[in-house]
Amino acid sequence: MRGATMMLQLLVGVLACLGAVMVVEAEDPYRYFTWVVTYGTIAPLGKPQQGILINGQFPGPRLDCVTNDNVIINVINKIDQPFLLTWNGIKNRKTIWQDGVSGTNCPIPPGRNFTYHLQVKDQIGTFMYFPSLQMQKASGGFGGINMYTRPKIPLPFAEPSGDFHLLLGDWYKAGHKALQRTLDTGKKLAFPDGILINGKQKGLKFRGYPGKTYMFRLSNVGLSLSINFRIQGHKMRLVEMEGSHTVQESYDSLDIHVGQSLAVLVTFNKKAKDYFIVASSRFTVPILTSTAYLKYTNSKIKASMPLPIGPTTHVHWSLKQARSFRWNLTASAARPNPQGAYHYGSVKPTRILKISNSEVKIRGKTRYAINGMSYVNPDTPLKLADYFNIPGVFDLKTFKNKTAGGPAKLGTPVVGLWLHDFVEIIFNNVEDTIQSWHLSGTDGWVVGYGPNKWAASQRRYYNLVDAATRYTIQVFPKSWTAMLVPFDNKGMWNLRSAIWPRRYLGQELYIRVWNEEQSLFTENAIPENVLLCGKARGKHI
Repeated sequence: MRGATMMLQLLVGVLACLGAVMVVEAEDPYRYFTWVVTYGTIAPLGKPQQGILINGQFPGPRLDCVTNDNVIINVINKIDQPFLLTWNGIKNRKTIWQDGVSGTNCPIPPGRNFTYHLQVKDQIGTFMYFPSLQMQKASGGFGGINMYTRPKIPLPFAEPSGDFHLLLGDWYKAGHKALQRTLDTGKKLAFPDGILINGKQKGLKFRGYPGKTYMFRLSNVGLSLSINFRIQGHKMRLVEMEGSHTVQESYDSLDIHVGQSLAVLVTFNKKAKDYFIVASSRFTVPILTSTAYLKYTNSKIKASMPLPIGPTTHVHWSLKQARSFRWNLTASAARPNPQGAYHYGSVKPTRILKISNSEVKIRGKTRYAINGMSYVNPDTPLKLADYFNIPGVFDLKTFKNKTAGGPAKLGTPVVGLWLHDFVEIIFNNVEDTIQSWHLSGTDGWVVGYGPNKWAASQRRYYNLVDAATRYTIQVFPKSWTAMLVPFDNKGMWNLRSAIWPRRYLGQELYIRVWNEEQSLFTENAIPENVLLCGKARGKHI
């Protein structure tokens, strides 16, 4: 009897252990979506025009998910052009095949579909998606991504009573095809026709209860213009920026540059009435303005003029604000350990990349270049060429770490890095317009901003303790910005101008992050549903 009892206890213990293993190894939740991409008539500025819709919506549906979710999105292309969506700020850890840009993916042909499998691994925060091909972004197809923390990971603030995602951006009455034709002729685009907030120039209402606090997520999904955002009579407490928690400073207004996202908390603690929400262009003459309303649920009083005043062409104001953003060292992000557990300032860079943008003339037409080379997309995506060892598509020797002498050239620059390289990137902007750069597959610490051209002596002023992390970085006119970036995600990652006409006309390159190990620990296998094109057509996976 005693032996039988011991055997029963042993069996229960084994089953308990197996149960524990099953819990640990269970897959993270799956979320399934079907998105149908079509044209439709929209009139965001009062004039009917053709827009790109997702499931009949402009802007597209908001994508809500939780850290580590598997997000399966079947995209069906019913427009008359090839199409891709990219996921701005989603790192796609080990899954470069899902990045949705021309260097990694063949486009989805008209009448076909492609199913993205995103695992939003170890991330939280505010992001967005949009079309990555040609100038399609100018007609819509974009939307917000809200990535929430897992229940057991504490937030560094009380749970808000609601969550709004505001997509801000400049807009043209002409559609993407007309804008693209203008750029193809070598001409620059005219000044935008307006600013939109969630697809409208005015009239949207964001409602909340008195005394409650709400999260406002702000993403600049526009083509070219930086935007200042403010709410009449209300402070905004910055709590998150592109996937990291920030030191919680309060602001009357915030600059959001093209491609950037952040989140603020707003408490409805004023007199019950309506208040103006304002988004206005920065560094422009004239100034474009869009309005919406913050509305208390018990309000019976309409919003009253004047609109809250914001900065206009002041560059130093924006620079000073950018320097005020700090990383919250004690807060947990996607994982339970504090963000500040990683002491980035004590890591010695293994390489320095110097990036200089320029407006150039090539064959009599305006283009944009990085270090004297203007990017041209090959017929075969770079990642497919790399995977199948297809020669003649790209050459790691084409990128030069300084602007070459002589006239600018067309080419396909690719930077070669090793997996886990820790890189100092210096962005030098010699032009008199603001620049905005996006780096896919990772993010990094923005350790310094400064006027004129960067010099090594500037390193003494770097913030090596609590610099904010970003994946989209502004560089002010005739100034520099410095980042420290861990390249710990294998793949072929896009470094591009977030100012879309510049990107369309060549201001981008790719970074090949590589190691010799072929292992699922560093990179997932090529997906079975991969689309093949160019020199990869007919290859067997």
